[in-house]
Amino acid sequence: MSTRPTTDPVAEVPAPATEILSAPLTNTFAYTRSLGPVLSPFALALREGRILGSASSDGRVFVPPVEFDPATGKATTDLVDVATVGTVTSWTWQPEPAAPQPLDRPFAWALIRLDGADTALLHAVAVEDAATMSTGMRVHAVWRAARTGLITDISHFEPGDAAATAPANTAELPTESNGRVVVATPISTRIEHSATEAESVFLEGIAGGKLIGNRMASGVDAGRVYFPPRDVSPADGAPPAEFVDLPDTGIVTTFCIVNVPFQGQKIKPPYVAAYVLLDGTDIPFLHLILDCPADEVRMGMRVQAVWLPREEWQHSMGNISHFRPTGEPDADYASYQEYV
Repeated sequence: MSTRPTTDPVAEVPAPATEILSAPLTNTFAYTRSLGPVLSPFALALREGRILGSASSDGRVFVPPVEFDPATGKATTDLVDVATVGTVTSWTWQPEPAAPQPLDRPFAWALIRLDGADTALLHAVAVEDAATMSTGMRVHAVWRAARTGLITDISHFEPGDAAATAPANTAELPTESNGRVVVATPISTRIEHSATEAESVFLEGIAGGKLIGNRMASGVDAGRVYFPPRDVSPADGAPPAEFVDLPDTGIVTTFCIVNVPFQGQKIKPPYVAAYVLLDGTDIPFLHLILDCPADEVRMGMRVQAVWLPREEWQHSMGNISHFRPTGEPDADYASYQEYV
């Protein structure tokens, strides 16, 4: 015979002792790739206001073109022009367009089988409302004036059976190598990041020009000081005992010299990225070492933080521009060997 529990099984979680910070976080990068021997001609045709498909050995035409023949698996070699007019085979209504979408008003996403093609192309159709949209509708491509070789060179489709002539291309285009097109596709994600309690203490501290870590209470990491602070020990989950104010001086444990330039780089190579062990801590963190020649940076070098002007401080580790050598004698290897 079973009995029901007499107490609520949900444990009460106490409110954090400090204010929890949150802020929007946007990560963006450009994914750059070469389109290869099949999609490059497709992209070049879009720039000209034409649409290409690939003809398979069994007579079917695929749009966009496929790189390998679905019938034989061999590389595609036969590309053919198809019409810029076609028939809607299926559709769905988009009542509230998002910022990256092709139209800023309600529209239909549709699968469109272009005349001369055997497969359907996904694109946007501009109509007044959902009641005027239908399967079987004839539509034509509307071209952008500036075309770079992306499917967005077609702004959208509109109802109508007559092809619209593409305007002269106004885009400034690079010189292609051997007919191969390279495109950059922006990728972006946006989230609302809520910091943990330890992160919030750390961020509030650095916004005021203070470096705050925390000391673990027990277990494998008992007595160890982490910077930035952790909510629990990463070794065994033990809780911290207290927050600790730290100096902005330390030593270089390991480092690398960056000699290779890359897109978005803010510092001209060569420069040094190093793990810095702040005095009084037990784990190093990554930062820049500047204000000295890169080939003079070494393990054990004493360094100090160089802060941005106070009016530029934010809730960010970026408040520290970099670390610079202090000119003090290097630390003995024995004092940091376990952190290398």
